[in-house]
Amino acid sequence: MNETMVCAVGRVATQPVYRELASGPSARFRMAVTARYWDREKNAWTDGHTNFFTVWANRQLATNTAASLTVGDPVIVQGRLKVRTDVREGQSWTSADIDAVAVGHDLAWGTSAFRRGSRHETAAGASQPEPNWETTPEGSPQAQDPPAQVPAQSAALT
Repeated sequence: MNETMVCAVGRVATQPVYRELASGPSARFRMAVTARYWDREKNAWTDGHTNFFTVWANRQLATNTAASLTVGDPVIVQGRLKVRTDVREGQSWTSADIDAVAVGHDLAWGTSAFRRGSRHETAAGASQPEPNWETTPEGSPQAQDPPAQVPAQSAALT
């Protein structure tokens, strides 16, 4: 299916509204995205037009969004763009919604402390084994080392 995926960078304009629906949790908030450009005449950055998007989050993303965001927070939202045209009281209205796949704080403006949310156990209750993150070929001595032992060349990259 062809969908228009977008990544919008802006600020939370309204407090997220959280609801428990029959299909699961849902949250929505308005996001303001303002274009900025360098004005050579003023020799300064200038704000351009502001676009507003209604961001929709579902399931666990809705729960985490409602618990994490407040008005004014800088955010990055990735999701499916949906533009709708409607006629209300004789006037034509156009709305742009983003069905969010990912929502996060924009760390260019500050810091954030990540806390893993509670996970619902699967029906089988089985947990997946820890992946082997080493980049060496399978079966080599470094691939068998426990994760705490980092090769010297990898430690220099951090």
